Amino acid sequence: MNINDKNDQDDEFERAAGQLEGPLATVVGDYEERDAVDATTPRARGIFLLPNLFTTGALFAGFYSIVAGMQGDFYSGSVAIFVALVLDGLDGRIARLTNTMSAFGAEYDSLSDMVSFGVAPALLMFNWALTDIGKVGWVAAFIYTACAALRLARFNTQHGSADNRYFSGLASPAAAALVAGSVWLGQDYGVSRQALPWPVIHSALLVLVGFLMIANFPYYSFKQINLAGRVPFVRMLLALLLLGLIALNPPVMLWGLFLLYALSGPLQLLRRSVFTDSSHKGADDESPSI
Repeated sequence: MNINDKNDQDDEFERAAGQLEGPLATVVGDYEERDAVDATTPRARGIFLLPNLFTTGALFAGFYSIVAGMQGDFYSGSVAIFVALVLDGLDGRIARLTNTMSAFGAEYDSLSDMVSFGVAPALLMFNWALTDIGKVGWVAAFIYTACAALRLARFNTQHGSADNRYFSGLASPAAAALVAGSVWLGQDYGVSRQALPWPVIHSALLVLVGFLMIANFPYYSFKQINLAGRVPFVRMLLALLLLGLIALNPPVMLWGLFLLYALSGPLQLLRRSVFTDSSHKGADDESPSI
């Protein structure tokens, strides 16, 4: 097949797709976006398909988690949130690697995060352990959801002006993983979730994790990791070791890893405070006396 034949086939495919999309496009319209850097450039029509497909997959996983929790399938609901976490991490990476970042993709990703990491974990935990404690349970679930919304709104307004190396507050995907991991861990080990004090403990967990999302604690963002660059061979071995440990006992290892990450923010702030106080004290000691 020569190049001209291939181009003719592509043109025929585009014409066929246009005929199918035409009636629907007249109803839903199209999307146009101007370059965020150069406002004088013509508006670009359409959206980037690849990163938004991953975002849609994350949204579907979050929605599925809600449905699974309503039907009592808490194992599948927990795993679905971790699937959403993986897909959410991939869409941004793929957009940056393929240079397909857009304002539409950023907004769509934020709305997807609200469903998958704000609403889904709260409802999953509520349906699993908090239905029998009345208002305390749904209020705790609402506090978590509201904190996730506040966290995402703050991130969107500060995007581009904050230090890329750190998040201000626990990221909503990590918070959702900690909540979903608790449900997965309890299901796996047969925790008597409805018997006191477990519902109170899980309510407190939701409120505490919600507070960590809006608190001004620095969390390492991992955005500086260059996936396309070369790394020492030993790092690949360490990654394989970590995957092996997770495969041995996924709920325990994943919950433990995200718990350590959640604690790293307050510890990082404490370390900075101690280091700053020590520096100031040392500077005062070295200053000449009058």
